[in-house]
Amino acid sequence: MAAYDAIVLGVGGVGSAALYHLAQRGARVLGIDRFEPGHDRGSSHGHTRLIRQAYFEHPNYVPMVRRAFQLWHDLEQESGERLYHQVGLLQIGLPTGEVLSGVRASARLHGLAIEELSAREAGARFGGFRVPPSCEAIFEHRAGYLLVEPCVLTHAEQAARLGAELHSGEAVRGWRAEGAGVIVETDRATYTADRLIISAGAWASQLLGELGIRFEVRRKPLYWWRTRHDTYRADRGCPGFLYELPQGCFYGFPQIDTRGIKVAEHTGGPVVEDPLTVAREIDLEDQQRVAGFVNEYLSEATKHCTDHIVCMYTMTPDGHFVVDRHPDHPQIALAAGLSGHGFKFTCVLGEALSQLALDGRTELPIEFLSASRPGLRLK
Repeated sequence: MAAYDAIVLGVGGVGSAALYHLAQRGARVLGIDRFEPGHDRGSSHGHTRLIRQAYFEHPNYVPMVRRAFQLWHDLEQESGERLYHQVGLLQIGLPTGEVLSGVRASARLHGLAIEELSAREAGARFGGFRVPPSCEAIFEHRAGYLLVEPCVLTHAEQAARLGAELHSGEAVRGWRAEGAGVIVETDRATYTADRLIISAGAWASQLLGELGIRFEVRRKPLYWWRTRHDTYRADRGCPGFLYELPQGCFYGFPQIDTRGIKVAEHTGGPVVEDPLTVAREIDLEDQQRVAGFVNEYLSEATKHCTDHIVCMYTMTPDGHFVVDRHPDHPQIALAAGLSGHGFKFTCVLGEALSQLALDGRTELPIEFLSASRPGLRLK
């Protein structure tokens, strides 16, 4: 008999949720990660992540994000931790741009409540945000932010409470299918399991290379800027925000601590060859791009950058996730290439992966994220 019902490789946002959902169903489960839960070496850190329903990237994400809202609530109730903060989201761009057009399409298809605002109305209502006259705005009341490290830690802690085993500080060297099961080799030991879940984030290429998908890892710094007044404080009603501009797409969060307002660029980013050696220091060219946005559009922010961290996006060719069973090994389920907009879904992706692993199927609508969809494989 295999030592475990399932092994989870990578215990970040998705992996910690998968570990929790597997343990919740009574599975004998092991999670393996080279870092401790809640670490700052990958993609699931940086204090806050936006969560929204009117999804401009594709309307098919909406049923999944609705489920995610429910699962985050359930996790809060079970753990006693507050993870989600509803502050709303202000999205600004040209009326025909990808963001506003996509938000409207998702809201229309799924009956979601959004509020349309002119540039003048948005500027008057939300102090501190400059809105170009050529732009329009949409405000989504239901949106807000998640506390990213507590989300990961809470999933991992609740999984352990339910009997899951977690090995941190252990690097995976490889895996192989063995009959109907799997064998996983690390720098410490060899493990056997009936099922395997791969949720390796920026390390997806190293563990899923045989799929022939180019998972491009991009370096994504996040910055905090000092403010002149309390205009941007969450407790004063400041929402999250996203600007789609000709020079790029920028987003940010209300001030929740002494460092100021958090801002980053969603678009662009240099390619990372090795996630273990990504540069962590400030890149002046990148910082200047974000500073230019802050100076032009956030009227109550100063020019003083108080802090920064570096995360990574793992991009697919079409910018959508890959969530599926392995095409050659049905005992293996995977989630990869979250493409910079996946953290809000980690709870529901963990649920889907646990179902794919234990049941061979899921009722969650993930068909459009198939590993075999057109244009995804490069060989």
